[in-house]
Amino acid sequence: MCINISAQYVKELRDKTGAGMMNCKKALKAAKGDMSLAIENLRKQGLASASKKSTRIATEGLIESYIHAGSRIGVLLELNCETDFVARHSEFHTLAKNLAMQIVACPDVEYISQKDIPSHVIDLEKKIELARNDIINKPQNIRLSIVEGRIIKRLKELSLLDQAFIRNPEISIANLIDQKISLLGENIKIRRFKKFILGEGMEKKSNDFSKEVADIVQN
Repeated sequence: MCINISAQYVKELRDKTGAGMMNCKKALKAAKGDMSLAIENLRKQGLASASKKSTRIATEGLIESYIHAGSRIGVLLELNCETDFVARHSEFHTLAKNLAMQIVACPDVEYISQKDIPSHVIDLEKKIELARNDIINKPQNIRLSIVEGRIIKRLKELSLLDQAFIRNPEISIANLIDQKISLLGENIKIRRFKKFILGEGMEKKSNDFSKEVADIVQN
């Protein structure tokens, strides 16, 4: 039987735990409305109290590097926390390594979160979607509805925090960071990352052997 969880009840759980609204809603549904059980489950998942720390200043941390096998793609990542003590913690180092590997594993990821995506990128994506052949002859309201859904999907593809964690697809990268915030007791933020792909942006020389042979013969 589907249990109806009110927004007020979700807010109450959020106020008690500091966990995100969606996590609170899921916890209440899983607990069939039992507030105590929902709180217990959130604490087990490491989500309780995470959002309460999310506004605290984080200026310590580390710069992590990851070079994928074959040395054709790599990532530099800056991950911040509040103290040097946590910056040296093995859990923090593991998180940084996992995040760098995640970026390599997700070729579409270009931004940390959806709010970092520039408006001109969103406008370009909308323009591309509106011109697609499969919807161009549909009524305007249906086209706009389809495009809206596709844009939402596309923005998630571009955002690192929206990705399913490669080591545990049941949680997102945002969930993973919330878990580590609760575990380590400090705010943790991805400040920036840079992906390096061998030869990216360079004009690659193509060898036209038939033309080369023809030139040699003519000379």
